[in-house]
Amino acid sequence: MEITDLTDRFGLLLVGLVAFAAVLMALYGIAELASRRNRSKLVAFIFLLPAVLFLAVGLVYPAIRTLFMSFYNKDGSEFIGLDNYHWALTDPSALQTLINTALWIIVVPLVSTALGLLYAVLIDGRRGERTYKALVFLPMGISFVGASIIWRFVYQYNGTGEQIGLLNQLLVWVGIEPVNWLNTFPINNFLLMVVLIWIEVGFATVVLSAALKGVPTEIIEAARIDGANSSQIFWNVTVPSIRSAIIVVAVTVFIATLKLFDIVRAMTRGEHKTDVLAHNMWDQALRLGNDGRGATMAVLLFALVIPVVIYQVYNVRRQQLEAR
Repeated sequence: MEITDLTDRFGLLLVGLVAFAAVLMALYGIAELASRRNRSKLVAFIFLLPAVLFLAVGLVYPAIRTLFMSFYNKDGSEFIGLDNYHWALTDPSALQTLINTALWIIVVPLVSTALGLLYAVLIDGRRGERTYKALVFLPMGISFVGASIIWRFVYQYNGTGEQIGLLNQLLVWVGIEPVNWLNTFPINNFLLMVVLIWIEVGFATVVLSAALKGVPTEIIEAARIDGANSSQIFWNVTVPSIRSAIIVVAVTVFIATLKLFDIVRAMTRGEHKTDVLAHNMWDQALRLGNDGRGATMAVLLFALVIPVVIYQVYNVRRQQLEAR
């Protein structure tokens, strides 16, 4: 029975691959005919059509369906209007989730960008700069789950027995009682943020270090001749010159923070008031079986992303106008 089932699945996979290849060949054939007749718009439409279809099926339709689901009860059988949104804005646990998410999207991008910029400035032009960059970039190669396990050992609490967690062992050495860090609110939220900051600082350093090397030395020398000190040069010359790179780093880390799931799931499972939107969305829909509330959390998450996307589009257009 298992062999038959495996054969059927393999057959379906083969049929799907053949159909996909046939569609691609047909599109290429039509595009070739259109190109011979100098119909550039038709060629562009043919090549864009598959991407548009995949985008509509894989993104637009699910987004619209999620929005509609947020107005229904847990199994989608009854229209309940704004009840799910009322729950999200009044229930203590849901409110805590929103507050935690707000803290994450403020603290993590700000600290990651600031530390990345500081580190990039400190190692800029130094001997062994590549080695310093590689060291700070190493955490980027670790998955969020892997990083969570590493830091979970750092925060490990073993009651009154021998401590294996680095942080608690340091406390014991100075005569302080160990602390159950991941169960202690609100410090547990900030300790979780440390994990993501540790990962993202490397990205921020590499991008901002490249931007620093693009700052014209003539501007810096002119500022020094005018009597500006190092601090004034940094804030009035360097930072404005790499403003676009700083924005890119902050926005990228912001979006990564909004999508955060792995760290919270691996370290606390959202317990002890550490839940965030992305994890709560999964928890409501899959563990608790409440599709309506899960969809509501997804909509709120999407609503937080929209202003950032709009700002980034505006920023890119402004840069293009300045470049002209």
